[in-house]
Parts: sequence; C-alpha cells; structure tokens
Amino acid sequence: MNGFVGRQAASWLYESQATRDARAPVKANRIRLEKRLRPKAGWGVPLAWVTLCVVWSSTWLAIKIGLRDLPPISFVAIRFLVAIVVLLAVSIRRTRLFPRGRNDYVVLAITGILMFAVNYTLLFWAELHVSSGLAAVLQATIPMFGMIFAHWMLPDEPLRLQRLAGAMIALGGVATICGRLLGFNGPLAFWGGVAVVVGGASAAFANVLVKARSMQLAPAMLAAWQMIFGVAPLLLLGFAVDGNPARFHWTSTSVFCLLYLAVIGSALTFLLLYWLLPRLTVAQLQSISLITPPGAVMLGWLLGGETFPLSSLLGAGLVLAGVWIIFRKAAASEPLIQEG
Repeated sequence: MNGFVGRQAASWLYESQATRDARAPVKANRIRLEKRLRPKAGWGVPLAWVTLCVVWSSTWLAIKIGLRDLPPISFVAIRFLVAIVVLLAVSIRRTRLFPRGRNDYVVLAITGILMFAVNYTLLFWAELHVSSGLAAVLQATIPMFGMIFAHWMLPDEPLRLQRLAGAMIALGGVATICGRLLGFNGPLAFWGGVAVVVGGASAAFANVLVKARSMQLAPAMLAAWQMIFGVAPLLLLGFAVDGNPARFHWTSTSVFCLLYLAVIGSALTFLLLYWLLPRLTVAQLQSISLITPPGAVMLGWLLGGETFPLSSLLGAGLVLAGVWIIFRKAAASEPLIQEG
C-alpha cells in the first residue's frame, strides 16, 4: 500500500505542468458531480434521526406491556410476520425481491435465525423477568461484540486498544447489573440479563457476517429475508409451546403493542435507518445507541412504573461509558445496531 502511494506521489512530481493543468478541470467536474448526486441533508435528516431515537427508546416498554397478555415466542413471531408483510408491500415493483445466488440464501438464513429467532426470543423472554430499561442497557453491548467479531472476520477493522478498553468497561457494567439481578431479583432475573447479552452477541455476529458477505440486495429486502428465515421456526415453536394464537388473551393494549412494534418499531425504523445511511456518518448513526437506553429507562419509569436501583444505574453508566469510548473515534463503518 505504501509502495503504491509512493509511486503515485512520484508520478505526480514528474508530470508536466500542462498535464496537471489538464487534469484540474476533470477533477473539478468530478467533485461537482459528486456533490450533485450526494443525497441532500435537509430537515428530513434530523427528523428521521430523532424519530429513530424516540421509537427505539419506546419499543422496550411496548415489549414489556405486550408481554402481560401475549406469550414471548409467539409475540416475536407475529411481530415480525406483520413487519415482513409491510416490507414486501413497500418493496414490490420498487426493487429486486430475491437474492442472486444460493450462498446468499444460506447467509440470510444463518443471520436471520441469529438476529430474529435467537436474539429477539431471548430478549422477549428476558423482559418477563427484568425491566425494559435494563434490557435496553444490556443490549447496548452489541457494538462491543461486533468489534470483536469484526477483528476476526473483517481484515480492515482490527481491534484497537481504545476499543478494547471500552469493551472491558462495558463488560464490567454488564457484570455489575447481572450481579445485582442475581443478588436481589433471584436466578430468573439473572438469567434474563444473561439472555439479553447472549442475544446481543448473536445479533452482532449476524451483522458482521452480513457485512463480510456484501450481498447485492436492497436493505428492506435484506431485512425481510432475514425475518422470513428467523420467523419460520418461531411460528412452529410458538404453536407447539404457546398453542393456537386465536386463543391468546388478545386485548386492545396487546394488539396496539404488537402493531406498534411490527409497523413502527420494525418496518419503519429499518426504512429510516437505511435512508439515513448515505446521509450521515456511521458514528452519527451509532450515537443513537447511546440515547435509546436512557430513553428506555425514562419511559419505563414514567409510564411503566419501573424502578432502577443505584447499583444498576452504576452498571448502566459503565456500559454506556464503554460504548461511548468504542464509538469516540469510530469514523470507519461498524456493524449496525439492532434495537428492540
């Protein structure tokens, strides 16, 4: 790489002035073309960014409230089944619906199962035993696992000392929270906290695998296919474990939570996220993950009657500090963060 740069510099030094003058208009035209084609950042960008922060802060409480009436496995499955329908509806006749090769289907199946079947099932089950705010904080460790997997799987994203330090601080926060859950809320709360972290690790691995594969598929359809592969086993498992969905305790509140999570918390947020990708830096997008946990804690306290003890606040502070250290100079691309 250094040799290539050196050769380029040497060739520039020995070029004639006429050659450099001839190149100048070409370069100026290219810069003007890039500026004209670059998506414009108007009022829609901050509005979309704020919408993602608000929605992803609220999904955790919507999960918690919906679980009062609906069983976790079927709740997950039906949520993403509705989201698939919405994503397909907005994608038909606008983009290619199917992946190009057989290997793409394999990657989509693996990442879909990890992202939606494993991650969200563990998350929904965990919220039966831990508060929505704690679940949001623990899932904020996804970037920590993402950078570790990226070190192994993406040659251009090596693990650096600053990010390793941030990961260790965040891990200390996770240990503080889970230790508190074990000491005061019993084994189920402890395993609920562990389940959220394990689900976050599986989601991080899925994100890095998708990035390493670099599939040529529209973002909305990529998400839809992942949901299809992740939801298929959950529908069967939910029917076997939870029974016939027609016999669930369907209330107006549970239906509202389900539709809110499916349409607003899944389909809309995916579309907004991918719309923002070419308009914001990855660091600016990742800053959302630092805002949603405090937002989830605040909404859980205001609307859900949840409490957040001092020891858990300390652990949450360590998690968010560690994630902030990881992000602080992250100008390069990182794994996307999945929210509730």
